[in-house]
Amino acid sequence: MDNKIWNKEMECAKRSDIEALQLERLKALVDYCDKNVEFYHKRLEKAGVTADKIKSLSDIQYIPYTTKDDLRDNYPFGLFAVPKKDLVRLHASSGTTGNPTVVGYTREDLDNWSEQVARLAMAAGADDETIVQICFGYGMFTGALGLHYGLEKIGATVVPTSAGNTEKQLKFMRDFGTTAIVATPSYCLYLAEAARERADEFPMTMYSALKLGILGSEGSTPEMREQISQSWGNGFFPTDNYGLSELNGPGMSGECYLRDGLHINEDHFLCEIISSETGEVLPKGETGELVITNLTKRGMPMLRYRTKDITNINYEPCECGRTTARMHKIIGRSDDMLKIRGVNVFPTQIESALIGVSEIGPHYQLVVRREGFADTLEVRVELIDGSLLEKFGELEALQKRIHYRIKSILGIEIKVTLVEPKTIERFTGKAQRIVDLRNK
Repeated sequence: MDNKIWNKEMECAKRSDIEALQLERLKALVDYCDKNVEFYHKRLEKAGVTADKIKSLSDIQYIPYTTKDDLRDNYPFGLFAVPKKDLVRLHASSGTTGNPTVVGYTREDLDNWSEQVARLAMAAGADDETIVQICFGYGMFTGALGLHYGLEKIGATVVPTSAGNTEKQLKFMRDFGTTAIVATPSYCLYLAEAARERADEFPMTMYSALKLGILGSEGSTPEMREQISQSWGNGFFPTDNYGLSELNGPGMSGECYLRDGLHINEDHFLCEIISSETGEVLPKGETGELVITNLTKRGMPMLRYRTKDITNINYEPCECGRTTARMHKIIGRSDDMLKIRGVNVFPTQIESALIGVSEIGPHYQLVVRREGFADTLEVRVELIDGSLLEKFGELEALQKRIHYRIKSILGIEIKVTLVEPKTIERFTGKAQRIVDLRNK
């Protein structure tokens, strides 16, 4: 695969130059927040932090964290640094658990955002010959428009199909000769599943142009990625990218063709790893919660945002030629982590155990209940062949095999339930794996 680099000056800069630029931008950001955002002015004043007191990157530890609750508590515009007339776009979360988190962009913010995405799209393998179908929902969600403009910036042909309408998605992929797809990993897998179901009428060779997946908005294990690749066949190459609406949207980091970590746009983002429990900054190389400062955001600047995503960061140069730090694929979320009988459980651990079992599909649910004073975990798994439900011996053997695979990873007792094909809900957006019945 070609190793094209969009911005060699920044993506291949010396570590010392990257950190010098980050320090310069951090000092300027602290001053900007202090002068333009009342919320940050009070926080910084209480902490005794001014731009002049930031002498090194490690001094960021004295700046208080920002959380999603801060965004909700200051809904809608309390964290904005510019008057509304200087904003050119607003995005917001769904707000299913309270006030939506609202983010605003100046013209400079949108220019920076498209630059960030352009780098990551090209690192993944896209270029000006790519025909890319965007299967994210267009609207208040940042994913679709964020990737849209970055892909157009490198000259790719964008097909903005949005989310859902699987039949139309597949038709356009066949008729347009789509070469790349933007989607969640679960929806990309579902599209492949739907294409194979229609293979008698539309053979899989009709999707032979499709080579690249630029996948995001939800986590996926290496095992799931391999399953996606095999489901599409023909050398389909899925890549991962990462971003948060609170910090722009997609464009914070993404994989190159080596897929050895997600390259961080370090001239725009300063990342730390902390202990979720204590808030203490962890030494380089350790695994913990990712904290991000958006160094160049002007509409709604963000200091030390706690993402709740668990990862680690590698600062060694990549063999692709880029020198930017690389974050590991997200291991899980601190708020998605389940504690079952004292053991920390991430959905990705269970996904790793399930993938590779030929009799089951990729769709699963984790049902958490409280029985007495203990939490219990049921793993609901979908069969590929529903007739197996009538073959008790085979069904029991499969159930025991899956139970053993999961227990060997988690070390705790769980319940495995095998269900009929296509009875677990599909999602065109981020998959909801956990069903929490503890308060029901």
